Amino acid sequence: MALKKKTTKTKAKTTSKSKKSAKPKPKKLVRGFKPKIRIENVVASISVDAEIDLDKLAASLPGAEYEPEQFPGLVLRLEDPKSAILVFSSGKMVCTGAKAPKFIKIAIDKTIKLIRGTGQKIRGPPTITIQNMVASSDLTVELNLDKIAFALQNAEFEPEQFPGLVFRVENPKVVFLLFRSGKIVCTGAKKRVDLDRGVQKMIAELRRIKVI
Repeated sequence: MALKKKTTKTKAKTTSKSKKSAKPKPKKLVRGFKPKIRIENVVASISVDAEIDLDKLAASLPGAEYEPEQFPGLVLRLEDPKSAILVFSSGKMVCTGAKAPKFIKIAIDKTIKLIRGTGQKIRGPPTITIQNMVASSDLTVELNLDKIAFALQNAEFEPEQFPGLVFRVENPKVVFLLFRSGKIVCTGAKKRVDLDRGVQKMIAELRRIKVI
């Protein structure tokens, strides 16, 4: 009787495990599917009309990082918006880590205010140029990277060195990393519209060769 009871319990446990097992991803995209694109990082170059005393800036701002014998720029980290700004004595700056282009302007305005707070003059508004946007998304389907590499001319895949496939789009000029899981990373865009257009072109190419 005890043995019977134990067997029943084991069966129930097995059934429970099978219910929890993850469903495999589908092989084809649903018609009209539009992936959600998430911006992970925006990099911008900035120029201001000023000669900045980095020694004075480092002495005045407790959070600043400045080691001129290793790197000529001063690193300033902001919490809101979360970003890092490289400041050079020439008035050039680089902002990275922002999650959207609009946060670059906020971060630079705060940086200029901090510099002016140390008694240094900055003339006129900053010139801001977006250099790169990095975004991620999920196609929600498994990708046959070997087939993609064979069928697409602008694809590079060396699995023994890196698990992702590199796919280049010429217009807009962006580069994708594709993974078997369906996860993708896009880099090289300078505008949000370039991300959207690049993703749609990439999806169109994958549909054309019938991998999704």
